Amino acid sequence: MTGRRGPGCGRREKRERRVLLSIHTKLGALVALAVLVTTGLVLVAVRTHTELRYVTVLAMIATLLVTQFVARSLTAPLDEMNVVAAAISHGDYTRRVVGADRRDELGDLADTINRMADDLEAVDQNRKELVANVSHELRTPIAALRAVLENVVDGVSAADPETMRTALKQTERLGRLVETLLDLSRVDSGTVPLRAGRFEVWPYLSGVLKEATLVTAQRRGMASGSGSHTRGDVHLHLDVVPPELTAHADPERLHQVVANLIDNAVKHSPPYGRVTVRARRGEGPESLDLEVLDEGPGIPKSEWHRVFERFNRGERPGKTAPGSDGGTGLGLAIARWAVDLHGGRIGVAESPRGCRIQVSLPGREERGTA
Repeated sequence: MTGRRGPGCGRREKRERRVLLSIHTKLGALVALAVLVTTGLVLVAVRTHTELRYVTVLAMIATLLVTQFVARSLTAPLDEMNVVAAAISHGDYTRRVVGADRRDELGDLADTINRMADDLEAVDQNRKELVANVSHELRTPIAALRAVLENVVDGVSAADPETMRTALKQTERLGRLVETLLDLSRVDSGTVPLRAGRFEVWPYLSGVLKEATLVTAQRRGMASGSGSHTRGDVHLHLDVVPPELTAHADPERLHQVVANLIDNAVKHSPPYGRVTVRARRGEGPESLDLEVLDEGPGIPKSEWHRVFERFNRGERPGKTAPGSDGGTGLGLAIARWAVDLHGGRIGVAESPRGCRIQVSLPGREERGTA
């Protein structure tokens, strides 16, 4: 099947032609140099009346020396690359090719191998962090659920509504973790469609905040006995101007953004702190500017670029808020993905107190939707 080739294909072909031409040039130079050396020795032999056998021997020695020198300059970097590639294939991603600064094709190849090793090392590190974080998150609810069920089976506790409610909360926590992992798999596969539509911002965000308040209130009663780390003492406040503000976005994806930002803000709020969700009209038609502000210790400016990276557990300076933890470090990464899916922007902004995260969604016209 034929089709239109992308620009990267043409660049690769040009690169391959350039490499092939360079190798031909070096080999041609080797042959030319050997011919020149042999011709020079023949001319010297004719003028000095030297026997042909001596000239032949000298020409062979000179040609072998030149060939050895050129071959060494070509094969030594390849030998090093072979060693590094073999180490990478066995899982050692710390090895690097030294000759990446060469200004030729071998230098380009060495740089490519080093970048590949960097990428593989980052992937391997992310995999290890994912296993560690997920294992940590699974251990607490599983241990609590097991303890509850063991108490019921052993007759220590009765299977009353309160005990079953404890087990249910741990099951719900496990379900939330599974949903987070499913969201991550959707991010990687890129198969999530965007179903944007017009909606009223106030009732929509009010519902998101009520859901968050209900969840935290339910977990607050279970925090001491269930091992839950969710805060329940933080006040959530909604500020929408004008009250009749409308926007054009995917409500489900936007819910992921707001819920994850609220969850992150609540985790890092001081005792009985306040988290504010602020919504304003953006620059374009039915565009939306959102802000989520907390009263926690804030984020150093040097760390702003890492806030939305995967597995960044959101550590902030100062004392950790009671009952908070960094989670799996995937919530803000998923929020950034959902905003990018809309063609919007998300980032940390200056704030006199705590942390302020801004989200801008372009609305209908800039996305070209009907």
